[in-house]
Amino acid sequence: MATMSTIRSVETRHCDAGWRNYHFLRITTDDGVVGWSEYDEHLGATGLTTVLEEMAPTLIDEPVEATERIRAKLVGKARQSFTGVMAMALGTIENALLDAKAKELGVPCFDLLGGAVREEIPVYWSHCGSYRISRPEFYEPVETLEDVTALGEEVRDSQFSALKTNIFDFSGDEPTYWAPGFGQPFHPSLTIEDSQIRELRRYLKALREGTGPEVDILLDLNYNAKPEGYIRILQELADFDLFWVEIDSPNAAALADIRSESPHPISSCETLVPHESFVPYLEQQAMDVVIIDALWNGIFQSTKIASMADAHQLHVAPHNYYGHLATFMNAHLAAAVPNLRIMETDIDRIPWDDELFSATPEYRDGKLQLPDEPGWGCEPDEAALERHPPKDADDLDIEA
Repeated sequence: MATMSTIRSVETRHCDAGWRNYHFLRITTDDGVVGWSEYDEHLGATGLTTVLEEMAPTLIDEPVEATERIRAKLVGKARQSFTGVMAMALGTIENALLDAKAKELGVPCFDLLGGAVREEIPVYWSHCGSYRISRPEFYEPVETLEDVTALGEEVRDSQFSALKTNIFDFSGDEPTYWAPGFGQPFHPSLTIEDSQIRELRRYLKALREGTGPEVDILLDLNYNAKPEGYIRILQELADFDLFWVEIDSPNAAALADIRSESPHPISSCETLVPHESFVPYLEQQAMDVVIIDALWNGIFQSTKIASMADAHQLHVAPHNYYGHLATFMNAHLAAAVPNLRIMETDIDRIPWDDELFSATPEYRDGKLQLPDEPGWGCEPDEAALERHPPKDADDLDIEA
């Protein structure tokens, strides 16, 4: 069997994405084929670029199709600290290799994952209201509960079947984002008071008034409480029809206890990497839906995590709040795994988002259409990246 081309260069690219930067890995073969992946340095992944650049020499002259061989070599080099950005770097490299390999074969990446089981991807409108409330300098602002209701109507009229939002307080002169797990506000005890419950109910009621009963609402509680607080929130919202409540917890047994007390389905695990990290959560049956960040774990490795979840009779959902390339990448994962529940996607975009990429996601009746071009079907436009140079670290918005 003839071998494919070998890796000639491994480089990173970056650009301004409004309140953050977008980051990309570019792998070029000796035949001139370019494989791309998107990665992220937001919220704790700082330094991933440095790790990728230090790993780059290991890839030179390796055959581009040898995804598992290259991963195994890199795991060995990262063994003593194989977590965090070290593990994320391997996922980033795997994803660029898949793109290059698929392009050389002339097939879409989902063919390398076993083929597609669906051509339309169910999605939810993520950060619905969240971006417009917390970042009005980049998005159409939402300032009142009446605006929240109008946004709900917009989602309904756009034919999206589901949305996800966060915790907001509209009791003051302007709405505030409640995210003490991220230091906003600084409230390290992570206790939940009556006022947070009251304002969360008012916010969700206004959103439901706009969406009507036909749009599912997903609520993301992140790391913003201890188990006692999560259980209280969940029980206080028992009368709301919620598709799921998303909770991040460093303790699988504690999350399982929360799930046992919840009137709503629980989703979790978006922050886990590598695949071994999912084991205690699966063993504890700690959630109903396993959220997988495929940029961090790698698309191919994520199909394995999805199989692990399937063996425990659980659905999966891709974590995806990045740029358009990441949405295309996650679409291939979502198309290939039988136990998909739904996929995250951001509809509110920065004004120059579409300019940065060779293709944009296509939605019909609120469903993402699966691309069929070789590779991911999308890549960064390098000239556009140069027109929007990345922000310096001091100018980035580090909020969640």
